[in-house]
Amino acid sequence: MTELELARAAESALERNRARIDDLNVYPVPDGDTGTNMLLTVRAVREALEAGETDVAHAALLGARGNSGVILSQIIRGAVEGFREDESVSTALRRGSDAAWAAVREPAEGTILTVIRELADEAESRRDEDLPQLLHALVARGDEAVARTQDQLEVLRKAGVVDAGAAGLVEILRGITAHVSGEPLPATVEAVPLSADAIHQEASRYRYCTAFVVEGENLDRDALERKLEPLGDSLLVVGDATALKAHVHTDDPGSALRAGTAMGVIERVDIANMHLQSAQREERLSQPDDRRTAVVAVVTGDGNRRLFESMGAIGIVDGGETMNPSTEELLETIECTHAPEAVVLANNDNVVLAARQAARLANVPVQVVPSSSLQAGLGAMLAYDPSASAETNATAMEAAAEAVATGGVTVASRAVSVDGLRVERGAYLGLVDGDPVAGGTSFDTVAASVVDRLLAEPRDVLTLITGEEEPELGPLLARLAEQHPDLELEVHPGGQPHYPLLVSAE
Repeated sequence: MTELELARAAESALERNRARIDDLNVYPVPDGDTGTNMLLTVRAVREALEAGETDVAHAALLGARGNSGVILSQIIRGAVEGFREDESVSTALRRGSDAAWAAVREPAEGTILTVIRELADEAESRRDEDLPQLLHALVARGDEAVARTQDQLEVLRKAGVVDAGAAGLVEILRGITAHVSGEPLPATVEAVPLSADAIHQEASRYRYCTAFVVEGENLDRDALERKLEPLGDSLLVVGDATALKAHVHTDDPGSALRAGTAMGVIERVDIANMHLQSAQREERLSQPDDRRTAVVAVVTGDGNRRLFESMGAIGIVDGGETMNPSTEELLETIECTHAPEAVVLANNDNVVLAARQAARLANVPVQVVPSSSLQAGLGAMLAYDPSASAETNATAMEAAAEAVATGGVTVASRAVSVDGLRVERGAYLGLVDGDPVAGGTSFDTVAASVVDRLLAEPRDVLTLITGEEEPELGPLLARLAEQHPDLELEVHPGGQPHYPLLVSAE
């Protein structure tokens, strides 16, 4: 039984329950992404182990997403250290519990912290049991502890839900238990219908969930924490002298990033608009099952898939640059929505013809929005109304897509020479609305040129979507914060191939 096998088992269990856990998410803010963030954190560990890395705690730290992911990374760190100490589950869970409680500035009962502590208590009372028996007992205790969170935290009691992070932790344990015991993964836990109080939650007082990693030498965790503390709440700073993970809810992500760049090199930046996330969660959960029009989107990258799903797309077809889906795939996905009507977001010029052919073959009215990029498709989703007809939606969504200015940074697959611009094969190539505008060996320089073009006229929102090879965004973000302090900035991990960075401006 290896660490990689355990990570895969945990990931599988979270993947099956991600949507349910996202829906439960009302604390500390109702942004509907706890299941997703925990899944991304575990996935980062699995990917690191598959790549031959051995430092599980470091992989969890770097890959941690959101408040729940950062806390989970500390549980993992403590558990790994504890297990290596004496190879006992009880020590691993106790060290994991202690690390998590120590990481949170204002810990609350009725959360993932309560459940990891109860799991440690249970393990210590069963030291002599064999591993499968112990793990099954821990799952039972975990389920009981999760159920009790509803009575331990006032916001959960009012909403009539259990804590999402606690539920996610037990799903991780359930997956590991099934693997160790040689049993199939249990059926997905059935979601309990949410009450109106659970759906309609007040958004965070702060707008942006901001997280990043600082790497360097002799990093001072307490000093970074002191700089970030006045900026907002839900503050977490964890790590060691060479790498710190910071997470804060704030209205001023620029100041948070400047605090990080003053200490070292920042990367793994993630800035999300929690007010928008909360509104999208509320709209998604308020939708009746009999929506009139469904959205089918052609998307590449796990992060981009989750972005489209969070905005209401229920049919996702894998595809995009160099990997165009077939008419059959599109048609099958349209039919699987079971909606009376549908809109297809092409999100690539090469997909439009296949999408229109699928629309002609479908048994329901289907409209195609010829969005030419993922960024334009995300802009189109802002105009989506599931209660309106496909024709009405297509008109509004196409107009929204056209209003978005798009850019990106890729790596030139061949030498490019356009209007005096010469870019050698293998160099970075910057594009704005599909046209080459910059090139060179420096990602920072090319990305800055793209962003400057997009911001040449007044813009309110700039969104950066990182690719599967995440670039270091520290210098670019620090420059943006300095030169455009009033600009709303969002950064999301998209996971798309070929493009280290996609950009949209509205």
